[in-house]
Parts: sequence; structure tokens; C-alpha cells
Amino acid sequence: MSLISIISGSASDEQIVERTIRVLDEAGIDYDYQILSAHRNPDELDEYVKNSDSLVFICIAGLSAALPGVVASKTDKPVIGVPVSGTLGGIDALLSIVQMPRGVPVGCVGIDNGANAAHLAVKILAVAGKL
Repeated sequence: MSLISIISGSASDEQIVERTIRVLDEAGIDYDYQILSAHRNPDELDEYVKNSDSLVFICIAGLSAALPGVVASKTDKPVIGVPVSGTLGGIDALLSIVQMPRGVPVGCVGIDNGANAAHLAVKILAVAGKL
């Protein structure tokens, strides 16, 4: 069982994913990593989220950054969004992630800060008594 699922919207997010994984490896936490776009792979994303036994999702996304919100709409588990810098320096992605409608919460860390997303996920697991 993977305690955390990391989902990136694109293979181009590799550097951020690596920073995220580094923190989880140092903490000795099992994770699963998938590249699934909310726009290009909606059916695969839906199936993955529905069948995941992970307790926390970390979603790394840029541009419209729909990925964290879409995942949050499909699960009651905590979702942490990592905005990726892009055409507007990541401000567009950050605003997309934090402006979720009521009832579809997404936690958000700083732009390109996958390491903080991993640290937050570890804290969530710790207070849930899963570590």
C-alpha cells in the first residue's frame, strides 16, 4: 500500500516531482507516482483516484492547474496542490489551485515547492496516526 500518491500533469514537471520524492524517501514513506493530465487523461485519472489506496494525494500542475481540483472532486482524502511556474511565473497555477469552490478543498504550497507538499503530507499522515 502506498500512503501517498503523487500525480503530475506532465512529464515536464520532473524536477518538482524529484524534490517531492526525495523528502518521502528520506522519511521512509511509500508512495506511488503517476503522470496523468486532467485534460489529456481524464478517464485514466478518474480510474486511478477511485482505485487508489493512498491516504493523501499530491498533485503537481501548471497552467490552468485543474489537476488538484479534479482529484479533490473525486475523493474525500486530502489533496495538496503544487503550482508549477510557467508563463506567468506560476501565479496562474497558484490562483487556480487556491480558488476551489466550497466543498472541494485543496491545500496549496508555494510555486514549484514539491518538497513542502511532501512535508505537509507527512504531517497529515502523522496526525492521522498512520506513521
